[in-house]
Amino acid sequence: MVGGGMRRGLRMPLEDRVAASAPADAPRAAGTCPARHCWVLDAVDLSGVRRPGLLVEWRQGHGGWEGRVVYVASLRSSGWAVVEEWVPSGLLVEA
Repeated sequence: MVGGGMRRGLRMPLEDRVAASAPADAPRAAGTCPARHCWVLDAVDLSGVRRPGLLVEWRQGHGGWEGRVVYVASLRSSGWAVVEEWVPSGLLVEA
C-alpha cells in the first residue's frame, strides 16, 4: 500500500511506507513533528522481543533506507538503557 495509512487489523512494515515518506532533510510545514511511534524488531539486546520506539528521522544508507530510532533495551542485568541507533527499515514496523 502506497501513501501511508493502514487497513484495519494489518501492520505494515515501515519499509513499505518509505516511498511515501519525505526524506529527513526535506522541508516540513511549520509545527509538523517528524517523530513516529514504531516497533524495533531486532533490538540491540538480542532478546527476540520487539521493543517500542520513536522513529525520529530517515536516511538513505548503503543498503537502503534506515531510520534513526530511540528505544530502551535491557543491556545489563541491573536494568535498562536508552538506545539511539540507525536501524534498517525492514526491522521497523508501524505502531
